Amino acid sequence: MAKKVLLFLAQGFEAYEASVFTDVFGWSREVGFEPVDLITTGLRSEVKCYWNLVVKPELPFSEINIEDYDALAIPGGAGEAGFYEDAYDERFLNLIREFNRRGKLIASICVAALPIAKSGVLNQRNATTWDLNNGVRRKQLADFCVKVQDEQLVVDNNIITSTGPATSLDVAFKLLEMLTSIESVNEVKTNMRFIQ
Repeated sequence: MAKKVLLFLAQGFEAYEASVFTDVFGWSREVGFEPVDLITTGLRSEVKCYWNLVVKPELPFSEINIEDYDALAIPGGAGEAGFYEDAYDERFLNLIREFNRRGKLIASICVAALPIAKSGVLNQRNATTWDLNNGVRRKQLADFCVKVQDEQLVVDNNIITSTGPATSLDVAFKLLEMLTSIESVNEVKTNMRFIQ
């Protein structure tokens, strides 16, 4: 049976950061040696991204069965667009805790590391986040007792964090690799023309 990723879309999410997951895992179903399914969810029936694109998540949040999923993917977003209203919602923080408790993978891009940290599962673990604006987001991460790393992408056991939109594809490919194999990733990369 194909592995499955749950993609959480918070209000004010970065569309590009979400699209890398939909594309990489879409390609995995088309050409990968081990296809991975992806389902979108959110706390709202319609979610407006940072740059005003409106998306309708496939699965109502109340209908999530964690046992159905192997990984949780979280794109970052912008506070001024409402990102933290959803990202810091206790229902979502509990979902993060449950994924971690069961040893499932959690992949985040940019400031999506912050709700993971707020949930408590990054306590005394290595992670990174958005590094501009005088490092304010990294200070917030450190305030959650996280060991902040000055790296573009950090993997600490089952959790992937990264610094910003430019790392998005790296995160999606790393998640695919952790779910399948480097051979499957390379087949996807070849077909997407990242490898000539």
